[in-house]
Amino acid sequence: MSKVLVIILGVIVVGIAGWLVVSKNNAPREASRQAQSERAPDFNLQDYNGKTVRFADFAGKPLVINSWAAWCPFCRKELVDFAVAQKEFGDDVTIIAIDRAESRETAKKYTDELGVTNLIFLLDPSDSFYQSIDGFSMPETIFVDREGNIAERKRGPMEIKEIREKIQKLLSS
Repeated sequence: MSKVLVIILGVIVVGIAGWLVVSKNNAPREASRQAQSERAPDFNLQDYNGKTVRFADFAGKPLVINSWAAWCPFCRKELVDFAVAQKEFGDDVTIIAIDRAESRETAKKYTDELGVTNLIFLLDPSDSFYQSIDGFSMPETIFVDREGNIAERKRGPMEIKEIREKIQKLLSS
């Protein structure tokens, strides 16, 4: 029994030591990445009507770009909150919702059920946008300043209060 305990403790110690080494080696890279302005990824996607929309179409405007899917339970309330925020902030900010690799029918049915119509909805059949922002949670949102740089990134869902705060911060920068 004590041999097993020693082996388990040894594995735990080695695992923690390995994690510390990896964390320490990644810290300088992460700090330098944050110090640089990260450009928002370019996109060239279609809206529900088949019209092509490009990132360049929004040059000089602050953007909120949300990556969502109908299968994501957190996206339901968040899309409604984004619609409320778009109404509140008007032309000061543009909110774009990019669906992750679902059909037009699935995405449109979902947003129609929510009654959300005042956002720019884009379809991304190859999921390229989500991949370009190194997405790993759902939903994922980036806040893009007037120069086209990612000012802030939010992984996971937000409540309306947080959405408002992040948009106000984006507009004041």
